[in-house]
Amino acid sequence: MRRRAAGAALALLSITLGAEPASAWPQALLTALGRDARRLVPRSLAGLLAERETQILEEARRFPVTLSHRLALDLPAGRLSADTVAALETHAGGALDLFKQRRISEGVVRLGALLRVPADLADPVLAAGPEGYPPGVVREYYAFIEESLGKIPVVLDDAPALKLERRDLPGYWQALLARGRGEAALIRTELFRDGRVVDHRTLDYRSPVFGVASLAYSRAVTAIAATWTALWREARGDLTRVPSAKPIAPGSGRTSAGSTPVASPEAE
Repeated sequence: MRRRAAGAALALLSITLGAEPASAWPQALLTALGRDARRLVPRSLAGLLAERETQILEEARRFPVTLSHRLALDLPAGRLSADTVAALETHAGGALDLFKQRRISEGVVRLGALLRVPADLADPVLAAGPEGYPPGVVREYYAFIEESLGKIPVVLDDAPALKLERRDLPGYWQALLARGRGEAALIRTELFRDGRVVDHRTLDYRSPVFGVASLAYSRAVTAIAATWTALWREARGDLTRVPSAKPIAPGSGRTSAGSTPVASPEAE
């Protein structure tokens, strides 16, 4: 309790002093992440998710306040507490309960909305630490990603993750958070120089920020797909016709999702 109270106090202090609190992926990017992640899951699941995309995004926006609060405390510290992990597992279990009750449509929506968890854990912005960022940095970072989506080569970040079981997810989620710590520092260094926020329009694909954005986006896409697939496997969903990785040469075009996956869906 003392640690959590101290974390909350530090977060409040950083806001008071002008540091920018971390925020999650903007809606446009969250939509693109979900669409790209669907290209890595079994086609039956991908179809169910695509049919309910609007409801899924609405459900994601209504993410439980208590869980959001727990994550807000843990993410700056760089580690998920046991209580947070238990709460996340319970929330994920809600989708499985709906499947067991044969409330398939509701279960798919709950499952799809879970993209918020791996997406946020894979986002280096949320691993910035209690000090956060100077005002304007987060805005410029996300604006840069949105404008760069056509150039980001989306890769399969961790192929074995797509084979995870539900029991493996807590450890996987924790590892996601740990990987973003170093990237968070680079975002601050590159987008805040000489006491001023750097305009994202002055950056291009040669900037280290582009490298961070590319890695983070691909990591989030893979993490969402891994989370969905692990829970779908637990629900005994159809796991046939799983896409296999197929290299795509640079400049081969974007998908309708607004990103270029290196895994073109081909049934195994």
